Amino acid sequence: MTPGSKSKNDFRNRLLKVLPAPTQSRLRKQLKEVTLSQRDSLHEPGKPMRYVYFPETAMISLLTVMQDGTQTEVATIGCEGMVGLTAFLGAKRSMRRAICQMPGTAWRLNTTELLQRTKRGGPLSDVLHRYALALFTLMAQLATCNRLHTIEQRCCCWLLMTHDRIEGDEFYVTHEFLAEMLGARRSGVTVIAGTLQRAGLIRYTRGRITIMNRGGLEQAACECYGVVRAAFDRLIASSPRE
Repeated sequence: MTPGSKSKNDFRNRLLKVLPAPTQSRLRKQLKEVTLSQRDSLHEPGKPMRYVYFPETAMISLLTVMQDGTQTEVATIGCEGMVGLTAFLGAKRSMRRAICQMPGTAWRLNTTELLQRTKRGGPLSDVLHRYALALFTLMAQLATCNRLHTIEQRCCCWLLMTHDRIEGDEFYVTHEFLAEMLGARRSGVTVIAGTLQRAGLIRYTRGRITIMNRGGLEQAACECYGVVRAAFDRLIASSPRE
């Protein structure tokens, strides 16, 4: 983990970026930039949430963990959001596991500091309430998606959401990890990756995925991607007043 040295108003995280400049300046004094590696654990079920995280280039998976250790992804969080929203909403302990899916940077904020800065409302509180609505839309849509749509459609949706949150067109993910995130068999994910590659939509080599035809991926994905993206754009587009 390394301290950040970025200047004022250059946040990539959308929640921080839309805050009024005075709020950004005050908040920046309490933020610490950290570098996250793949599989780093940010929160664990039943454990206190000491920090919340505003991803910049990292991407985080929220996982529901069953008693037998099986885990399924219920949401992904990147530069559009915050990890630890339930702490803002009043939870003392995490209900889900949060692990780093794609390595990168994030801003870390002490949970106590977050609650002190939002207990009387204000721009940060307003942004986080709107983000909560968007995240609930994402989770509800993905629950429906897992029930009704094919693994191939879901995989395309996952690839598009990941592409939205990273810098560039390439990212690293193994078939095993993608299968775990989709709640599918590795063999099924391997077949789907091969199909998408032959169609010219992606290139996959030794864990590296390159998005080759985004428009084609959008056509192959289910409607859930568009619903979720529209919700985030609508709810986190405008800057709250100071």
